[in-house]
Amino acid sequence: MIVGHIGVRKGSKGVPGKNFRDLLGKPLIDWSLEQLLEHPRIDAVIVSTDDERIYNHSVAKGCLEMGLRPDELATDGAGKWGVWQHSLEKAVELMGEVEAFVDLDCTSPLREMEDIDGALDAFFEEKPDMIMSCTEARKNPYFNLVEPDEAGSLRISKPLPGGVVARQQAPVVWEHAASTYVVSPAYLRRSQALFEGRVLPYLMLPERCLDIDSELDFKIVECLMKERING
Repeated sequence: MIVGHIGVRKGSKGVPGKNFRDLLGKPLIDWSLEQLLEHPRIDAVIVSTDDERIYNHSVAKGCLEMGLRPDELATDGAGKWGVWQHSLEKAVELMGEVEAFVDLDCTSPLREMEDIDGALDAFFEEKPDMIMSCTEARKNPYFNLVEPDEAGSLRISKPLPGGVVARQQAPVVWEHAASTYVVSPAYLRRSQALFEGRVLPYLMLPERCLDIDSELDFKIVECLMKERING
């Protein structure tokens, strides 16, 4: 069984109420939730939240009834991993054993259905502990990311012998795009963090994995979504 998952907290400091905020006629969460509910390879969907309105909305659309998440998983300091572990065990209680745990970040609604397929294909073909969505980094720590030294002077974050004078010479780096994950349940149970096992990238187009973390982000995503809808 493949379980789809979305985790959303009630609070948001950058964009208050963003997870249920209207985006072109429906709540932000629905752009991702409907992808899971409509995807032919997803057998059941579970939403972890401390927001009663979002929870009732999700159950009404067909999600499993797992109850609200515990208070200790609803704080600013609660990490994604603990939420995933709790949701996995709730899904197993309700539906039986799981072979893949698919998490979508609802603040990254521009993914396509084919991205879910691509991440699942990579998971079952490569058999890693986790597939994580990534995209080409706009800045490179070997070339144009800098940080201050002890005296406050700027230095390249990851200097190489001889230096790097052109971006094309720098080692390839990817951004961790918080969009789409496929996780092995065994890995999720035995580990305490994302990068403890064999984690492989699923590369996405940058315009498909923009994450809403500010009002400007919301406006950009809204504009791109409108373009997509209008063809």
